[in-house]
Amino acid sequence: MPPLITKSNLKRFLIAGLLVWIPLGITIWVLHLLFSTMDLIIEILPESWWPEKWIGFRVPGLGILLGVAIVISTGALTANYFGEKLLESWEHFLGRIPFVKSIYSSVKQVSETVLSDRGNAFRKALLVEFPREGSWTVAFQTGLPAEEIASYLEEPYISVYVPTTPNPTSGYFIMLPKSRVIELNMSVDEALKYVVSMGVVEPKPRLSPSREPETKSNQEKADTSNDKKQITENK
Repeated sequence: MPPLITKSNLKRFLIAGLLVWIPLGITIWVLHLLFSTMDLIIEILPESWWPEKWIGFRVPGLGILLGVAIVISTGALTANYFGEKLLESWEHFLGRIPFVKSIYSSVKQVSETVLSDRGNAFRKALLVEFPREGSWTVAFQTGLPAEEIASYLEEPYISVYVPTTPNPTSGYFIMLPKSRVIELNMSVDEALKYVVSMGVVEPKPRLSPSREPETKSNQEKADTSNDKKQITENK
């Protein structure tokens, strides 16, 4: 039997429908904007080389393929000695332009930190006291303090990024004692969703792997103790 059409049911159905279509619509819109923008890369070629000049119509996706090919070719070129020297010369040229230098160097450092395999940015989700004692928030470990800074600290510290809600691209960079930081048993993606949703989307609960052997060990100790008591009573 279909549910009765009442005011409360209509409100519930409306909210359920919005929860389905709003994320789906925004996802489709973002993907369409991204792909349509990337597809315009084909226009960097001379107009006589455009596919529509040869076959008479535009082929969607060729600009995206061209962009991917350019990125891969650039990576292959800069991976050898000649490419590294060429990149150094280009960066030296950009470094002589005051305004461009500050933007390029900042973006390059962030990109190397986030994308490099050697980096450890956003590899761990943490629970820290912020902005005052007794208040806790989710943060991310971004690395360790520089050697010069660490020389002034009496105990091990870690570098932490505390994002704001609901925009995690802005936040606070702080250095905290490692002893005052709690490492969470959740992925970085789950922690980001938790922050962006203002605590509405809760991460799936997980059993801490470090506690399982401890529980098993305690159970084995209890069984051994009971066996000893039983043997003593039988004697």
